[in-house]
Amino acid sequence: MKRFLLITLASLVTLAGCHSLKKENVQPPTPLAKDFKPTVQVTRLWRSSVGNGAGDSGARLRPAVVDGVLYADSTDGKLAAIDAASGKTLWSKSSRTHGWFGWGDKKRKDAQYAGGPAVNGDLLAVGTLDGHVYGVNAKDGSPRWDVAVSSEVLTSPVIVGDLVVVRTSDGRVYALDTKSGERRWVYDQGTVPLLSLRGNGSILAANGVLFFGSDDGKLIALRLDNGSKLWEQKLSSGEGRTEIDRLNDVDGAILLDGSTLFGAAYHGNLVAVDGPSGRPLWSHPFSSFGSLAVSGNAVFGANDESQIWAFDKSGGADMWKNDALKYRWVTGPAVQDKYVVVGDIEGYVHWLQQGDGALAARERLSKKAIRAQPLVVGDTVYVEDVEGRIGAYRLSAH
Repeated sequence: MKRFLLITLASLVTLAGCHSLKKENVQPPTPLAKDFKPTVQVTRLWRSSVGNGAGDSGARLRPAVVDGVLYADSTDGKLAAIDAASGKTLWSKSSRTHGWFGWGDKKRKDAQYAGGPAVNGDLLAVGTLDGHVYGVNAKDGSPRWDVAVSSEVLTSPVIVGDLVVVRTSDGRVYALDTKSGERRWVYDQGTVPLLSLRGNGSILAANGVLFFGSDDGKLIALRLDNGSKLWEQKLSSGEGRTEIDRLNDVDGAILLDGSTLFGAAYHGNLVAVDGPSGRPLWSHPFSSFGSLAVSGNAVFGANDESQIWAFDKSGGADMWKNDALKYRWVTGPAVQDKYVVVGDIEGYVHWLQQGDGALAARERLSKKAIRAQPLVVGDTVYVEDVEGRIGAYRLSAH
């Protein structure tokens, strides 16, 4: 059975018989400067919540925004659609209290949603911790179909064409029919590491190809139409003296900029890869378990000590590093206007200047950890904490 290492709340906690790490051996979060003076004004547009969020599941729940509607889920069986501009709830469903999912009066206790929903047209797709994928009407939340898969689904599905593509934590990728949920194909990685970080990076679909990072430190490209492997590229060697040292997951999303892919591995490298061929363009030592962001000529990432870096995207050279948020276990960065935005373990949201990494603004969503990468849509960033609170923020110059 696969074992997971959960990164949560300023400590590394191992599950299911893994080696334990003592809390006193973990560095405390760097204190925030009390005399900090923001250089950009942040306005919170609204705050809402969906269920209990991720709770202690370790899932990185991230909302989706499509056509002015924000969709979010929770591990206690809540799905909701919220007006992205006002924060007003448009509809909300609970599989565990109202028996709404399934047919007849049967309650779906397996609907522990995880990873966040995907929406395309009038279809919403979402996976669960109990190894199911649900198809839902995005207009009102009414059920369409459900399918059992081999293991938990810890990341958002991808809807492309007539397929819903999902990853499971046992190394499989499933392509399901959008109308019925019927399985069209499945890719099986074969063997997966005995020990891995809790989570999976989402799948990127582009030009008829699916790209994702694996638990054994590889960037993999599959054909969308039949699931056959086109190529794979190593992002980490997986070397080390102990099981912990040999962890080399690619848990962040793969990023596409033009025809170049960017990915990073835990105990590995930040790598730029030519998308069509899989040929590596450059590599830079960089250990990370989060997603990356790109803007202009820079690639931004947070390493495994929560130092935030900027690299030149053409060759990988260091541009700047900010260690003011070290050990605050920040999210993967997102780009909002001229700023890089991250959330942290104590519920703060931080904005850094793209040019030099200087801290520019700080707001607090809640007192709970933010694990999922912020979502930027237009001029607004949406941030979600582990208890399902969602905040929408906009920037304006002083």
